[in-house]
Amino acid sequence: MRSSLLQDRPKKNEGDIQQMKTSEFISALRAAPTNQLIFVDLKGHQVHYGYHLTELKAASFETVDCGGQTNRWHETIVQLWVPPGPANVCMTAAKFLKIFDKVRGMIPLNLDAEIRVEYGDENLFPSTYHMRSVTRHENATHVLLEPPATTCRARDRRAAPAQATEPSCAAKTQSCCAA
Repeated sequence: MRSSLLQDRPKKNEGDIQQMKTSEFISALRAAPTNQLIFVDLKGHQVHYGYHLTELKAASFETVDCGGQTNRWHETIVQLWVPPGPANVCMTAAKFLKIFDKVRGMIPLNLDAEIRVEYGDENLFPSTYHMRSVTRHENATHVLLEPPATTCRARDRRAAPAQATEPSCAAKTQSCCAA
């Protein structure tokens, strides 16, 4: 029987990716520490057995969008890698947590930041994936990965009030750039 370890998080708009906080992910792992930790994408492709947690990153971003507005956010990035000749087992949640707790004692990981997975192989395009959900099935904890999507933040800001007042998509077709 498969059970979700996190509450359903509705998307704000079609195509929006609801961000999983680092604290939510870590809490889900602590609920089943002996489970194998399996990462899988939306098409069912799985990160290969024997993967290695190579790095935990506390990333800070400062950007300026095409509308001229500054944006700031933090992310926790989990980098996975499969070595040549990997073992035929997955990492347990307990081992992941041991590494996470050690790293957290060395660098400041923001528990309120979105947590993402950096990975790539012949099945999963190299990218930094969103964690869409965490579910438990028997002795395994499955993490569903969703590829990132690009958007125009200036257009999104302008479209949000228009969507709240009228169903028209006219706001999305207007030019968004400050230049």
